[in-house]
Amino acid sequence: MSHLELLKAALYGLVEGVTEWLPISSTGHMLLLGKFVRLDVSTDFWNMFLVVIQLGATMAVCVLYFHQLNPFSPGKGRAGRRATWLLWAKIVVACLPAAVIGIPLDDWMEAHLGGPYVIAAALVVYGIAFIVIEGARARRANEALRQAASGAGPRHMAPAHGEDELPLADRDARVTSIEELGWPTAIGIGLFQVLSMVPGTSRSGSTIIGGLILGCSRAVAAEFTFYLAVPVMVGASGLRLAKFFLKGNSFSSQEAMVLACGCACAFVVSLVVIRLLMGFVRKHDFRPFGWYRILLGAAVAAYFLFLG
Repeated sequence: MSHLELLKAALYGLVEGVTEWLPISSTGHMLLLGKFVRLDVSTDFWNMFLVVIQLGATMAVCVLYFHQLNPFSPGKGRAGRRATWLLWAKIVVACLPAAVIGIPLDDWMEAHLGGPYVIAAALVVYGIAFIVIEGARARRANEALRQAASGAGPRHMAPAHGEDELPLADRDARVTSIEELGWPTAIGIGLFQVLSMVPGTSRSGSTIIGGLILGCSRAVAAEFTFYLAVPVMVGASGLRLAKFFLKGNSFSSQEAMVLACGCACAFVVSLVVIRLLMGFVRKHDFRPFGWYRILLGAAVAAYFLFLG
């Protein structure tokens, strides 16, 4: 077993663990990384690896939010268990649009929309969307604050949780906790998740944008995005593994180690990144990620236009 291949797999796990949760497109980063760091594996294994490595990142959500997602968690009474089952029902229903549309079109999307220019365009378009949406939220919040200060508007913009708990632009959000997330909002976020079928869009990016548009605070939009990842990524990984084995493929010992190393690194890095992101969004908006997406999209397009 080559130690170099394990180092490469660890690097892919690092990139996956960072980019899966930040709204900056793991696909775009993996595409660029694949041009510079190539694994010594078969094409079928490579296509499977890029999807199944997400399982490591998903396990981080299960660990960090074990209490919230486990209806049998110690300390939960009947009401707590009922609330957790209700949350899971919303998660499953929100995932149905992506499953119904995504599974039949999975191969077609990969064949026709997996090119670098589509990915670059999606990076730029959604980067602009983040900047525009957050800019509009900031302007509304500042205008409401000015009105409150002049006595022409409400005296405060704080939700029931307390003014200091939310950034200024989140204080007029209708949904400031997961418990307040209603069925229409959950289903709406699920419909936005369908947009992530286009490579470069970013699953977290599309669902976070959906949550912001539908009136969620940044923290709620990000947290519900993490929850949606569990069934989506488990399902996508299972589907890709099934296709891999149905083609008559099997793992070599080296490929098994590469996959295990990539997943393990993605898991560890995700534990850190998820915590950092939740701390970040409680004080800042998503505009820095929007600018980063635009720059990355331009870099992807330029690379494949002149060097690819």
